[in-house]
Amino acid sequence: MNSIHIVCPECFSVNRVPAEKLGAGALCGKCKNRLFAGKPVELNQASFQKHMERNDIPLVVDFWAPWCGPCKMMGPVFAQAAAQLEPHVRLAKVNTEQEQALAAQFGIRSIPTLAVFKNGREVARQPGAMDLGNLLQWVRSHI
Repeated sequence: MNSIHIVCPECFSVNRVPAEKLGAGALCGKCKNRLFAGKPVELNQASFQKHMERNDIPLVVDFWAPWCGPCKMMGPVFAQAAAQLEPHVRLAKVNTEQEQALAAQFGIRSIPTLAVFKNGREVARQPGAMDLGNLLQWVRSHI
């Protein structure tokens, strides 16, 4: 039986889940919350590192700010994408106003910026807002 590591979006514990049971409503072994709730996870510096390094599934991050008009328009689209792409991809949001060091670490120059991370490293980046169809296609082409 092949298992993969999934970081809990609530308590950030690392869970080992049988691959064939990934989409079966898996619960965190520590806090008992669902490992996938069909919505993006809000990340800070510490939780970002854990999700990037310890998840065995790709991590798609929306770097955004609350004052950004295109970011506000992208928010609901990103949430819809999470509902469609989970449990094979973890979607997360990083508020660049609150997490300026994280934005600087990844050289975020414009927002929104989407980035795909696999195996602890960035594999794709796309600045600007997208509609749902383009977002799904872009993510699937990089995972």
